[in-house]
Amino acid sequence: MMENHVLGVNCGWQIGGLPFNKYSWLVTHNSFSIVDAPALPGVQRFTFYNQEDTVTNQLKNGVRGLMLDMYDFNGDIWLCHSFRGQCFNFTAFKPAINTLREVEAFLSKNPSEIVTIIIEDYVHTPKGLTKLFKNAGLDKYWFPVSKMPKKGEDWPTVTEMVKANHRLLVFTSVASKEEEEGIAYQWKYLLENEAGDPGVKRGSCPNRKESQPFNSKTASLFLMNYFPTYPIEDEACKEHSAPLADMIRTCYKAAGSMMPNFLAVNFYLRSDGGGVFYDLDSMNGQRLCGCNTIAACQAGAPFGSCKNISMPTPSPMTNSVGSFSGPVQFSTSTSTVYHPNHFIIALFLFPWIISLFF
Repeated sequence: MMENHVLGVNCGWQIGGLPFNKYSWLVTHNSFSIVDAPALPGVQRFTFYNQEDTVTNQLKNGVRGLMLDMYDFNGDIWLCHSFRGQCFNFTAFKPAINTLREVEAFLSKNPSEIVTIIIEDYVHTPKGLTKLFKNAGLDKYWFPVSKMPKKGEDWPTVTEMVKANHRLLVFTSVASKEEEEGIAYQWKYLLENEAGDPGVKRGSCPNRKESQPFNSKTASLFLMNYFPTYPIEDEACKEHSAPLADMIRTCYKAAGSMMPNFLAVNFYLRSDGGGVFYDLDSMNGQRLCGCNTIAACQAGAPFGSCKNISMPTPSPMTNSVGSFSGPVQFSTSTSTVYHPNHFIIALFLFPWIISLFF
């Protein structure tokens, strides 16, 4: 297994032996909406950005879940960060197959890894998603809907999923596609809190209205959304530090002592100390052996018997941009601080400005 920055290193005796729903995985919100991603020729893109490096680098850095918004556009299926259920040339990013081929390349090179894709689905082309995933070469990794737990029971172990090559989980926001295309309906299998500002409000973890109630016994996966309505890079540094750990505890209690299986964030590498990898390591350590870090787990020891590991102390901020946690691979240099979302937010807050551009 490749070095996995979400589950830790040098603990192969544990990773894989538990059911899939007994781990916590990192998810990037709007994984495709990348700062500096080229717009269509002759078009000024007008949308928010949520990430800073390519999907390939996200996967290399430990991300194991991708949130992708898919639309019919230009006679194809595109990734688009848009509104009103329609993709426009100024909100479009790229054909979805380009990103899915990045996923296929990663799964092909890393035969012990599992990736989850959560689709915000605006595709109306009949069998459009089925053809898309097949053309991307991902159908061979597909976890069949027929084998997904439907009564709250455990999923297969990670080891079993890898052995069966069921290493791609795909969920759609459209219920009818489960029967029509064999794509799992998201809220049949995932509990979920509210996205946007309600999901980052301190002390509160409200149930998303489309989701089953947190006390439901039929879903065994929990998706925790943790990103504000308006994404700003430097704000993510604060969001991913102490407030993130506090919100994990809040959602854990709200969900009836259920640890999040998926943690969805913007700008996943940014923090003022700690960060998403730190918190995921802590969650998985508690799941696997009752310790605050996977590094403290001991093979053959009773649950809760932990090695004496000194936990790193988060460093104070030294600049306004924040630090990057985890092993960093970027598609572009991080030396230039660029905040396009500030401009977009201004347009939303002061819509009269839009008339100056359109």
